[in-house]
Amino acid sequence: MKKRQPQLAAARLPAAQSGADAPRRLYADPSLPDRAFRAVLRSGGGLVLAVMLLVGGFLLYRAWLALDRAGWSFLATADWAPDAGRFGIAAVLVGTVLIASVAVCVAVPLATGAALYISEYAPVRLRQTLISVVDLMAAVPSVVYGLWGVFFLQDKVVPTARWISAYLGWIPPFDVQGADPDDPLAPASLYTSSTFIAGLVVGMMIAPIVCSIMREVFSQAPAGEREGAYALGATRWGMIRSVVLPFGKGGMIGGTMLGLGRALGETIAVFMIISLTFDIQWHVLQSGTSSVSSLIALRYGEASEFGMSALMAAGFALFVMTLIVNFAASSIVARSRSGATSDA
Repeated sequence: MKKRQPQLAAARLPAAQSGADAPRRLYADPSLPDRAFRAVLRSGGGLVLAVMLLVGGFLLYRAWLALDRAGWSFLATADWAPDAGRFGIAAVLVGTVLIASVAVCVAVPLATGAALYISEYAPVRLRQTLISVVDLMAAVPSVVYGLWGVFFLQDKVVPTARWISAYLGWIPPFDVQGADPDDPLAPASLYTSSTFIAGLVVGMMIAPIVCSIMREVFSQAPAGEREGAYALGATRWGMIRSVVLPFGKGGMIGGTMLGLGRALGETIAVFMIISLTFDIQWHVLQSGTSSVSSLIALRYGEASEFGMSALMAAGFALFVMTLIVNFAASSIVARSRSGATSDA
C-alpha cells in the first residue's frame, strides 16, 4: 500500500494542474439494457413518424386526381359537385374553423377553472375523485355527446342564441338573417343545427382533455416559488397568478392547441347536430353550417371514383391543418418553462 501511494499522487498531479484549463470529460459506457431501451425508444419514435408519413402519402396519392384537376381553386370554391367539375373546400373549411373556434372559447375557460380548482383548491380526499371524473368524461364516446346535443342541449340553447342575436346582432357573426328580435314567436328553427350548438358540444368533448393537461402542468409548479410567494404575503390567488399561471403557460397553450386539433377533426357529434350546407356561413347562431369531417361522412357511401378522390383531397387538407396546429403547439410548449422542465 505504501508503494502505490506515490504512483496515485503522480497520477492526480497532472489532472489537478490542468483542471483549470480543460474540464474533465465524463464518458458513459451504457450497458446492454440501456442500449436496448434506447433502441426501443428510437424505434417507437421512428415508427410513429413513419405511420404519419404513410397516412399523409396515402391521402395525397388518392387525392392527386382531384387536386390535379381543381388546382388552387380547390381552396376557393364553395360548391361540392365533383362529377360536374365544381368542387372545393372553402365552405366546409370555414365551417370547420368556426366550430373549432367556438369549442375552444367554451372549453378553455371551463378547463382552466376546473384544473386550478383540482390542483390548488380541492381537498385531498376530493381531488382524486375529481381527477377520475374528468378522465371518465374524456372517455365518453362521441356519439353520446352527439345524442345529448341533439335531444337535450339544442332546445335549451335556443333562448340563449335568440338573446345573443337580439342584443349583439350588430356584430356580424352574431347576426341571424331572417330573424326579428322583437318577435317572440319567431321560429326556433332559425337557431337550431347551428355552428354555435355544434361548438358547444365539441367544447364539452375537448374540455376534459384540456383540463387534464393543464392540471398536470399546474401541479408541477415549483414548491419553493409557491412558498416564497406566501412568505412575501401573497394570497392563494396571488400565488396562483404570480407563480402557477406563468409556469403553466406552455401547458395551457399546448392543451388548448391539442383540444383545437381534436375539435377540427370531430365527426360524429358534429354530423348529428349540424344541417350541412355548401355556402360560406359566417353567422354562428344561424341554422346551417358545414365541416370537412361531416362532408366525408355524408358523401363517402355514394361517391364515385372521382368523388372519392375529391373527398380524399378534403381529408388531406384537414390532415395538413391538424399537423400545422400540433407542430405550432409543440414549438410554443418547448419554449416555455414547463416545457423545458418536462424535457429535462
